[in-house]
Amino acid sequence: MQVLLNTDPHTDGRQAMAECLEAEVAAVLGHYGERITRVEAHLSDANSPAKANTDESHCTLEARLVGLDPVVVKDRAGSAHQAIHGALGKLERALTSTIGKHEPRHKSRPRTDSDLDETAV
Repeated sequence: MQVLLNTDPHTDGRQAMAECLEAEVAAVLGHYGERITRVEAHLSDANSPAKANTDESHCTLEARLVGLDPVVVKDRAGSAHQAIHGALGKLERALTSTIGKHEPRHKSRPRTDSDLDETAV
């Protein structure tokens, strides 16, 4: 799974942030294996660093799934790390739901005469 980090000029986009993002994505979404081809993170700061407010860091995560439409989630928090963590939780829930809807359910088999005999007993 490829993990890409995009940042605005007010957000830390150094190698350490990219490595942290990649490690968190692998820990949370690694169990999906080859179903996810790429995760893109877009980090931005709603305010300049001089204006410190809560919920100023925004994280948008986009997961590209094999054979399905991309899944996109957003989260806001006081820091980029908190926003990433919140968005990853949302993304995991969204992926579970999306993939679950597209997995084949229990295959129903046609009823036979022996099935009818068993229910009569």
